[in-house]
Amino acid sequence: MTTDGGPDGAEPEINTGVLLFLPYRALENRVFAALAEAGFDDFTPAQARVLQRIGPHGTRLTDLAEQAQVTKQTAGFLVDQLEKAGYVRRVPDPTDRRARLVCGAEKAWAAKEVADGVVARVEKEWEEHLGRRRMRQLREALTSLREITDPWA
Repeated sequence: MTTDGGPDGAEPEINTGVLLFLPYRALENRVFAALAEAGFDDFTPAQARVLQRIGPHGTRLTDLAEQAQVTKQTAGFLVDQLEKAGYVRRVPDPTDRRARLVCGAEKAWAAKEVADGVVARVEKEWEEHLGRRRMRQLREALTSLREITDPWA
């Protein structure tokens, strides 16, 4: 994408994907800064993307890999790192004795609490900027798009 503007000197239109990504990246940066300030500075964005997908009762590694869109080997490596740092633990899957579930550990839930607080503050700032009605419309539109973009919804 160029920043030279169009033939008439106007700025080029930014595609919708980038418009969706920019606020997400700003939110993610604020979450990571707050987590680091709170002492949770020992995981990467890649690890966080796996960590975010762990269900309340645990999730199989293959499901984490699929949802994070990484190979099973990559997911295993990231989970190994998270386990060493104390964010997750592996437990037997009660529905299949051959399988194991990746579960969030107490440290993960404490980090989530910090992250949730930042997300709430940022969403409040967005609502103050957009207004309550436009923020509600934005959420409704994005929720509708999720129906065709999120296979795990």
